[in-house]
Amino acid sequence: MNADSPTPDTGTGTGTGTTPPNDQDAEQAALGAMLLSRDAISAVSAVVVPDDYYRPAHATIHAAIAEMHTAGHPADPITLAARLRDAGDLHRVGGASYLHTLVQATPTAANGPYYAQIVADTAKQRRLIETGVRLIAESRQGTTDAAQIAARATTALTTIHTSEQWPAPVLLGTHASLPTFPVSALTPWVAEHVAAVAEFTQTPPDLAATMALAAVSTAAGGRVHVEVRPGWREQANLYLVCAMPPASRKSDVFAAMTEPIYDVERQMQEESRARIIEAETEKEAALAEAEGLMAKARKPGGAVDRTALVAEASAAKLLAEQIHVPPRPRLTVSGDITPEPLAQQLAVHRCLAALSPEGDLFDIIAGRYSAKPNLGVFLQAHKGERLQTDRITREQPSVDKPALTIGVTPQPAVLQDLASTPGARDRGLLARFLYALPPSNLGYRRTRTTPVPPPIAQRYHSRLTHLLHTLCALPEPVTVPLTPQADRAVEALQDTLEASLRPGQPLAHVPDWAGKLVGHTARVALLLHLADRIAADNWGAPVGEDVITRASSITDYYTQHALAVFDLIAADPATDAAHTILEWLRRPRTDGTWRTTFKRRDAVAASRRFRTVTQVEPALALLETHGYLRTDTPPRTGRAGHPATATYRVHPSLQEGNKDVN
Repeated sequence: MNADSPTPDTGTGTGTGTTPPNDQDAEQAALGAMLLSRDAISAVSAVVVPDDYYRPAHATIHAAIAEMHTAGHPADPITLAARLRDAGDLHRVGGASYLHTLVQATPTAANGPYYAQIVADTAKQRRLIETGVRLIAESRQGTTDAAQIAARATTALTTIHTSEQWPAPVLLGTHASLPTFPVSALTPWVAEHVAAVAEFTQTPPDLAATMALAAVSTAAGGRVHVEVRPGWREQANLYLVCAMPPASRKSDVFAAMTEPIYDVERQMQEESRARIIEAETEKEAALAEAEGLMAKARKPGGAVDRTALVAEASAAKLLAEQIHVPPRPRLTVSGDITPEPLAQQLAVHRCLAALSPEGDLFDIIAGRYSAKPNLGVFLQAHKGERLQTDRITREQPSVDKPALTIGVTPQPAVLQDLASTPGARDRGLLARFLYALPPSNLGYRRTRTTPVPPPIAQRYHSRLTHLLHTLCALPEPVTVPLTPQADRAVEALQDTLEASLRPGQPLAHVPDWAGKLVGHTARVALLLHLADRIAADNWGAPVGEDVITRASSITDYYTQHALAVFDLIAADPATDAAHTILEWLRRPRTDGTWRTTFKRRDAVAASRRFRTVTQVEPALALLETHGYLRTDTPPRTGRAGHPATATYRVHPSLQEGNKDVN
């Protein structure tokens, strides 16, 4: 039977006769495991690549599943069938029914790597046979020197031994499998609404979850603080960005998650209207009285006691100045506000949120309307540092502990523009954001979906409204402590973070962003704590250890996405250095051979941009994460202070000088 026949060949080749070694049952079970479990996709792909399958149809299916997984799309028989149909491959692989057959033929998805190993082993046997046949043919022809044949045999056998375990590397600037937002870590009334909105709009839950955190931060930012330890307090405001491409239904999700904020803001403004008018009228009357007295004092003639009139007018004007006209309440500012008006509004209101489904705010930060970007207000309003400016009203020339919340959903390209802004990285602006970079569901969305159930929407609206009213009514900021157990949990996070900042570790190349990670975790924990307890009105109780754990899972998510974002915008030196090393590895040596292994000192010598081993370690770690390199753990030298040097093995595609891998 032809291997490309739509009717699957489920027999198992034993390698006898003319049939090369293969195991169709194992191939089907490996693919079925990938369709049954998202985790199995990564596990199977780590063992086999599409070329390892005997049936080309199976190779096509594996490649399609891997591409969908890399893009963050779900892979099951239905979505895979749609993908293959669009590519014109569905009939060639056996039709949609065969995809369901693969699932039914899988005993358990947990054994996916074992099935994959069988596929890899039979592929190695086939390659050995093919190599042997080719070498025998060359020997019989007698046109090739025996030494050359021996060298080719050695190279071919080495390639067979190493290459089948190397999946295709992930391009720099992309990440194979970014995690999905851990919705279960949110407070139930928030999590339910996030899941329902994501289902209705057919968007990743990351988008709704990020805007939900921005909504709670709008209520709490600057009004409630968390005291991690004496002398260490964090505000509750967050800078959040969820970058997605156009046509991702960002506006619909944004409206669903922020609607209560604007409702409360309108209600507060309406309720304050009469009070503001009354104060304005009283002040105008007092000023008019003072002006009337001054008018009498200006009249000529000796019958007027000008000294007494001036004193009386001064007293009237002083009284008028003491009449306070309350500002029109505001919770939010527009997404295209410039730094100077933002500073003015913070001076008046102190706690504000810049929320927008677009990226206009980032354009403003980058200096759309000024030659030199003004980053100061954004830096100070995140930390709560004293804010002063010469362009504010006389009533409030400065403000202590300003708190700005940012929640925006720009396009990914906007992040690159922000990264190119002078000072954005050096002054710490990029380090203040929590980033989400979820995949778009465009092309995989269902057209008929379930609307958000009214009870879920009403619960979210009422709880968030109650939170806004309660916290906005606080006359002064309130500080919430941690329990001793929560304090120890934060200490453990600090220890883990410190280790991850060492050379060669995952966060070594983003120390500015990682340095704020524990503080961000404390802020997220406070928001979860407030959302958990607002219904019972006991939010002043200490933050518990379980809340720290939930917050940590959320910031772990943002950590993985931040690494992808910094890679995307090439804002960290490791990415540029990694490209330099890749170009070096793609070039053959002077003798025409390719590098299969190297050591750190070799990479240092490869370019003038590197002076020390420490400078190349972040780049090597990045290349290893993306699958271009593998590290052989060196044996211990037995000499204190003289650790053995690690050896890096190079992806076979680079050994061959293949320039298509990146």
